[in-house]
Amino acid sequence: MLKKLFRVMGPGLLYAGAAVGVSHLVQSTRAGAMFNFDLVWVLLLTNFIKYPFFEYGARYAAASETNLVDGYRRVGKWAVMLFSVLTVGSMFILQAAVTVVTVSLLAHIFDLEISMLALSFIVLSVSVVILIIGKYSLLDKLIKFIILILTFSTIVAVVAALDIPKTIDPEAIRHFDWMKGADIFFLIAFVGWMPAPIDISVWSSLWSLEKAKSLDYKPKLKEVLLEFRVGYIGTTLLATAFVALGALIMWGTGEELSSNGTTFSGQLIHMYTSSIGSWSYWVISIAALTTMFSTTLTVLDAYPRVLNPIFQNLFPHQWNSIENKSLLTKFWLVLMVIGTTFIIAFAASSMGFMVTIATTLSFVTAPILAWLNYKVVTDDHMPDYAKPNLFLKILSWLGIAFFVVFTAIYTYWQF
Repeated sequence: MLKKLFRVMGPGLLYAGAAVGVSHLVQSTRAGAMFNFDLVWVLLLTNFIKYPFFEYGARYAAASETNLVDGYRRVGKWAVMLFSVLTVGSMFILQAAVTVVTVSLLAHIFDLEISMLALSFIVLSVSVVILIIGKYSLLDKLIKFIILILTFSTIVAVVAALDIPKTIDPEAIRHFDWMKGADIFFLIAFVGWMPAPIDISVWSSLWSLEKAKSLDYKPKLKEVLLEFRVGYIGTTLLATAFVALGALIMWGTGEELSSNGTTFSGQLIHMYTSSIGSWSYWVISIAALTTMFSTTLTVLDAYPRVLNPIFQNLFPHQWNSIENKSLLTKFWLVLMVIGTTFIIAFAASSMGFMVTIATTLSFVTAPILAWLNYKVVTDDHMPDYAKPNLFLKILSWLGIAFFVVFTAIYTYWQF
């Protein structure tokens, strides 16, 4: 069983590579620094409630041998159109958010004075070259290595931080206030991308199909689900670790995490080095940078993969007339770089604002995507053995209700 698990390992770690980025390095660390351990239970509850909707991507791909976009088409063409609107409306902002964090780390670590816009374009261009040349196989191998490095360094940092002496300023002690608008807005953004946008369930279904092509046998459903759960539980534990870093090192000191990307990057790396030791600067710096670069890379890989089945389902005649489908994928990649660069040109000065917009957008669209995923995996065309059990069905409806209620709360505080 373990031997087969290692062979199918890939899509779950790609999920982790996409998830362990802004939600962890930025939002989770900020949650700990601002509110101590107050939001840990929210983090765990959110990961628990959201679990079915992410798992359904891997479940559907394994059982039907098609992706979730094709599943949406079975619900109705309107579902694909709705998903396409949500995708196009968010893809440039989400890509820009993870790219800005990556570039900020790069600029801080190597003390670069290149403009944020130019550096972003370079990072995105390098990513495109990697994806075109290496394709899925290279991405698969890179993520396994990167996630391992980050996991190990983060665990070491948290354990070391337990013994760090810290001067608490009584006036700087702050706890989460459920009646404070600013705190509620942060909570919405925090939950919105915890552990990741629900869009990733669609990406996961596509990665699962790509991984299956590289194997000489068809993975069983239980193998695919076990592999996904390893990645999912791992991202949950890492998010908790980042909250702990922020709480143990910064909470109550009076120091606040900056919304400026480069400054924040320095503060993040300082958290590690102050707990592990200054000798670890380059180890931690490279681990953090490669983690964010992997997120940038996986997001850039995912959207063109998603746009292809969207195009295929909405415009089947035009799709069939295209002889070289790989050219269309390259076109989507170029479009992603242009659109993302455009967004960064106007919003790169405030990483915090960009991250908040991206995470909030993901949250308010979550009820729709969650319902679509549930509808697809419980549809009549799904084999009975692959349909979710009663527990997952109940959890799914609780999750949908959770999304609707929090979206209503957000709308109330906003307007």
